[in-house]
Amino acid sequence: MVHGWLNNIHAWIYPPICVLCGAPGAADRKLCSGCFHGLPWNRHACPRCAAPLPTETRSLLCGSCLRAPPPWEAAACPLLYDWPLDQLIQRFKFNGDLAMGRLLGELLAQFLTAGEFSRPDLLVPVPLHAARLRERGFNQALELARPVSRRLRLPLAHSLCVRVRDTAVQSQLQAAARRRNLRDAFRVTRPLHGVHVAVIDDVLTTGATVAALTGVLRAAGAARVQVWGLARAGHPV
Repeated sequence: MVHGWLNNIHAWIYPPICVLCGAPGAADRKLCSGCFHGLPWNRHACPRCAAPLPTETRSLLCGSCLRAPPPWEAAACPLLYDWPLDQLIQRFKFNGDLAMGRLLGELLAQFLTAGEFSRPDLLVPVPLHAARLRERGFNQALELARPVSRRLRLPLAHSLCVRVRDTAVQSQLQAAARRRNLRDAFRVTRPLHGVHVAVIDDVLTTGATVAALTGVLRAAGAARVQVWGLARAGHPV
């Protein structure tokens, strides 16, 4: 009760400001209503890979998943990697704006809370190699996973998977090179017999990273793997 009262006093003295336009924002998300609704929401997505679909399509799955489904069972990304979200993610990842990371993590958590998704046994953020972690100072997937863990009351297994190879930056590679780049890049630290896992990442592009991680989770005994990302890159397919 005291904590809530202090929060109300703080909000009255320091009203929240929208991080995009500077107008008064909502206390729970630091975005005004206009900017919140103006985000590039992924409203019509393939349930298997979260790729945006044309609104007029009659197919449940995208063409890529019909031809060659990914190794995970389902994916969900509430937003598209487009303006202005791409600028917010870059502020978070490359400028060390952890407050922005908390905002983005809360957006993901709110989306997952409101949706009808299969409830996993634990959350696994995509790990960074130790060298990249020292350079950046934080793992963006882990920071996004923290609000999801709190809101959904799910265990956060942040040390379950480790990245054993310092791979090249994925965004600089083509799809086939991304897959080669991630070969034998991850290791699982304990058995996962029968466990249902949700992998958390910031942006899902080709899916090469989460596919490689799904492979080692399956090899460790995971019964089910789904992918929860903040944003999906790509155009309707």
